Amino acid sequence: MNAPERPPRRLTEFSHGGGCGCKIAPGVLRDILAHGTAALPLPPALLVGIETSDDAAVYALNDTQAIVATTDFFMPIVDDPHDFGRIAATNALSDVYAMGATPLFALALVAMPVSALPLADIRAIVAGGEAACRAAGIPIAGGHTIDSVEPIYGLVAIGVVDPRHLKRNAGARPGDALVLGKPLGVGLYSAALKKLALDDAGYAALRDTTTRLNTPGIALGRDDGVHALTDVTGFGLLGHLLEVCRASSAGAVVDFSRMPLLPATLDLARRGFVTGASGRNFAAYGDDVILPAADAAVVRDVLTDPQTSGGLLVACAPARVDAVLATFRAEGFDDAAVIGEIVAGPARVTVR
Repeated sequence: MNAPERPPRRLTEFSHGGGCGCKIAPGVLRDILAHGTAALPLPPALLVGIETSDDAAVYALNDTQAIVATTDFFMPIVDDPHDFGRIAATNALSDVYAMGATPLFALALVAMPVSALPLADIRAIVAGGEAACRAAGIPIAGGHTIDSVEPIYGLVAIGVVDPRHLKRNAGARPGDALVLGKPLGVGLYSAALKKLALDDAGYAALRDTTTRLNTPGIALGRDDGVHALTDVTGFGLLGHLLEVCRASSAGAVVDFSRMPLLPATLDLARRGFVTGASGRNFAAYGDDVILPAADAAVVRDVLTDPQTSGGLLVACAPARVDAVLATFRAEGFDDAAVIGEIVAGPARVTVR
């Protein structure tokens, strides 16, 4: 008698974590980088390096052109191979847009368990990445592949920007409004998906937000009223906002009731679909966060939730708020919303 055929493994079953929730915890990362050794003196043409944990490195070629270089890769956040490739590539390109830059080309980073994962699935992952790059109007011009225990996919993304239009996660000013371009909740949704607790509508919402390219960043880079720009990914809204605060020597106040959220976000948080990365995030920076007394645990879990391919976070002059929102709306980001403001004081975030 033949043994029953073993069902194929879900893509997310190959990995111990998924999406930007795979990031090394911010506290651990800080310790790793703190013990690094000094390298060669930095050239003046290196406009952006690691000094403020910004989204990409930027190197000036001349007075009107600078190269933007970044890389991002992770393990599956969804089970559909094509969707995984699209999400990973969209996420990697986001760091280029977050600098106010335009993508030029990409290199694929492909690590796959070739003896355990069907080749058709690997081809679909790569095709998904190609689809995201095609939507961005750029080619995948090369890359590198290895055999790996867990599936990993991502890109090296190269862009170009006029240094006068370069945006950083530094430079926010007291009085600036904070605008968030995409709804929060991706990590909570992915945790529910992994436990087979996300319905079809929830999956569609997860896929749609994580495969939407952050193209408004190009126009925002040209707006002189935009003082700081970053994207919200694995460290959660609070983590990336704190990076802006520290780099700008300022604080922030945010209104939780104004946060754009994926429809089931609050329900999933209350039901406990919280990633391990969320807890690690808060352990790393919670001392610099003041939470409201009401529903503090849910607020914490939502605002520390790791966002894969999350939204752009903008600090802009109050007079430019309508223009910034119009930039988002013109490119289909209907959930974009003002969530708070930059304030004078120590680098901490107060949630109301």
